[in-house]
Amino acid sequence: MKQVEDSEILAMFAVEKTRNEAFNLLLKKYQQKIYWHIRRLVLNHDDCDDLLQEVFVKVWKNLDKFRNDSQLYTWIYRIATNESITFLNKQKLKNNTPLDEVSTELAENLVASSYFNGDKLELKLQKAILTLPEKQRIIFNMKYFDDMKYEEISEVLGTSVGALKASFHIAAKKIEAFITNDDITY
Repeated sequence: MKQVEDSEILAMFAVEKTRNEAFNLLLKKYQQKIYWHIRRLVLNHDDCDDLLQEVFVKVWKNLDKFRNDSQLYTWIYRIATNESITFLNKQKLKNNTPLDEVSTELAENLVASSYFNGDKLELKLQKAILTLPEKQRIIFNMKYFDDMKYEEISEVLGTSVGALKASFHIAAKKIEAFITNDDITY
């Protein structure tokens, strides 16, 4: 089946009669990508499902205000990223947990999750990613897993391309050091 262009989805959404169909096309096109973006940030499937629903409710409520000054999917990624960061910050405050312990807690949840089916190396990679500062983790996930271009990540995060490249490079070096360190258990 042919992928529907964003411009066509937006045109359909602008017409009351085709609004629901347009939104269903948008969901079909982006729901899985956004799910995995959120999932890599919060790691828990149930939390991810809740956030995914919140993201698309926001998209539904605000799509008619979308100004086309960015790509539609980077706009949706920005909403998903902001919702995920807000969720993680609320969790940290709710549990009165220091930032480094949040990463440990997320790693423990990942290991215990029935939805995680990776091998030991994948688990070690995920734990390595969790050691990164929040912004580096987001940048690494978007570049490595979502295969986004630096320009697209720049639109989502509002950060210069040069800063993104530096952050990604530093994150990759930290992950490499974590993975090659034999003293770390997994």
